[in-house]
Amino acid sequence: MEYVKIPKDRIGVLVGTKGEIKKDIQYKVGIVLTIDKDGTVTIERTGDDPLAEWKGRDIVKAIARGVNPEKAMLLCKENYMLEIIDLKDLVSGDKALRRQKARIIGRSGKTRKHIEDLTTCYISICGKSVSIIGELEELQVAKKAVVMLAIGKPHSAVYRFLQDKAREFKEKRMLKLWKKPGEGYEA
Repeated sequence: MEYVKIPKDRIGVLVGTKGEIKKDIQYKVGIVLTIDKDGTVTIERTGDDPLAEWKGRDIVKAIARGVNPEKAMLLCKENYMLEIIDLKDLVSGDKALRRQKARIIGRSGKTRKHIEDLTTCYISICGKSVSIIGELEELQVAKKAVVMLAIGKPHSAVYRFLQDKAREFKEKRMLKLWKKPGEGYEA
């Protein structure tokens, strides 16, 4: 059994219209969600998957941190993970926090969108944290880009880093496509 505390204003998002989001999570993950009015969510496994409670916990945490439920449901997939970066560990003071959140988002959301496009991850900036959902290798790159921005690295340096990594990912994907069974080279 897992417990997660979520903000009261995110309870409606977790439940969804006529309970559809909650039902969908319960069905796809194999859990039962019990949501108290104070925002405490109890997660209990119903199936055989030993990781169901953890998957459910991560989905609930993601939704609580502002992630769209549809994107949070990617955490049902085997290779997808959630990373939450607490910005107050990287910057001090409310003014600095606002400035660094603005740097991560970028003008009209450009920087966030650029990170998402080049890493195929999803990013949500909410409160004092940044939540990232993606596959492990891409997630680590997105996390590094967010941290680089939060500690004050220039956008140009972060964009170069992301473009280099995107090129590496593309090369690895191409090698996997070209590799024939039994051949000795690895991607």
